[in-house]
Amino acid sequence: MRIRGGQTARVGGVRRAALLTAGLALAGSTLGLVRDLAIAVVFGAGPDVDAFLVAQGLMNLVLGLITGALAKAAVPVMARAVDAGRPAAGMASVRAALGLACLVLAVGAGAVWVGAGGVVALLAPGFDAPTAALAVELSRIVLIATVLITATNLLAGAGQALGRFGPSALQSVGFNLVMIAAAAVAGPVFGATALAWGFVLGSAVRLVLQLIPLRAARLPAWPTLRLRDEGLREMLRLVPALVVGSALSSVNTLVDRAVASTLGPGSVAAVNFAGRLSSTIDLLLVATLLAALYPRLAAAVTPARRAELRDLTARGVAVLAVVMVPIAAGMALAATPLVRLVYGYGAFDDTAVALTASAAGVFAVGIPVLAVREVAARTCYALGDGTVPVVSAAVGVAVNVVLDLVLAPVFGVAGIAAATVVSVAVATGVTLAGLHRRHRAVPPLGRLGGGLALAAAAGVGTGWAARLLVGSPADGPLGAALVCSAVGVGVLAGYLPVLRLTCPEQFRLLRSLPSDLRRRR
Repeated sequence: MRIRGGQTARVGGVRRAALLTAGLALAGSTLGLVRDLAIAVVFGAGPDVDAFLVAQGLMNLVLGLITGALAKAAVPVMARAVDAGRPAAGMASVRAALGLACLVLAVGAGAVWVGAGGVVALLAPGFDAPTAALAVELSRIVLIATVLITATNLLAGAGQALGRFGPSALQSVGFNLVMIAAAAVAGPVFGATALAWGFVLGSAVRLVLQLIPLRAARLPAWPTLRLRDEGLREMLRLVPALVVGSALSSVNTLVDRAVASTLGPGSVAAVNFAGRLSSTIDLLLVATLLAALYPRLAAAVTPARRAELRDLTARGVAVLAVVMVPIAAGMALAATPLVRLVYGYGAFDDTAVALTASAAGVFAVGIPVLAVREVAARTCYALGDGTVPVVSAAVGVAVNVVLDLVLAPVFGVAGIAAATVVSVAVATGVTLAGLHRRHRAVPPLGRLGGGLALAAAAGVGTGWAARLLVGSPADGPLGAALVCSAVGVGVLAGYLPVLRLTCPEQFRLLRSLPSDLRRRR
């Protein structure tokens, strides 16, 4: 009985940690949207924002490939040391990793500082001379944050291993508050330079938050150069595989921005604002719904419980799909008023609204697919299989690069969004196929897909009719809100009745979702 009780306590602890993380992630994501709004109001979708976004991409060349992978590799080393009652030994390995990372960053950042002009020309070949010069200036400022972010990632992993999840989840809240102030208060005075220095200061705030649990545990956090540390050696053995995953996660964004830079001023910003809008909507729901699912997936990975794992995967896919499909339909139909409602203030003029909306409407189509991929990826990680997600990400990157080059010259920023959506769909298919082939962990999804397609078609039809019925109300937030509300009601009016007929089981899951989430809390 003690064993079962211990297992129950551990699962309960994981669930509480997951819910805490999800709640803080929701707060951080909401503030991220407010941050984007502040940037849009002050700068619009123009060359200053283009330059800042490319500067961030240049920093990721130094940060994401090696130091990000090293931070991920530190977590299991520290976690095992804590479980063995030797947190100081684990922290010594983390400090050694931090020292090595600082050394690598000093060399890498120095090289990028010197060659910033050439790197910007590679990442944004379409920039004119003033925008390229601004991107170089901002890149050199943002590079300061590389050490801060790497230290944050390493120390956040150490804090999580100690059972303190709040500070790591809170970091996005602190960062976004600083960025909001930088954009809204300093931006009108200092221009895009304020965004770069806000990024540095926000990164420092993130780091300070991670020191709280380590200070409470009386564990030092300064870097060392103990290169013979056994824990560090274990981390380094994991780095090559993790480097691939870190690189792939950044390639799509870098390619999208490079291609967008050739489409004219504001195109990089428009793709970013549109992508952030759809990803925020996705995260606000996916983070909450998966918070309780992931611990249960992890507990059901044994061969004897494979049927339960398939059932949990099916439940996760079904719940997320039935929730995301009407949201995607509504966002696609009301892309322009939605962008106007969220971003259309200050310097974000009608041209910026139209440019961003053309990408946002396409990005919306991929929201349900991305949610399904999240469930499939969580199942892979629960099974301890990192190969399938890496392979699927590599395939997705290849598809995205090819389609960016083919579609963007013809369709502009909408073509870049379409390339992303198709690449996500292909990567999702590869992930599901890998799960089925390697683990037999994917239930039949054909009936669900067919029923959802019919319900989505009905929702799109009634949503479009509602859009036509409302017509074109006066510009401004109230008019945009009216159109968005009408389209949302119209989509649900067609979607829910058909869903009830074609997918009755999933319809019941949807109805029981609020009470189910309350029970899991």
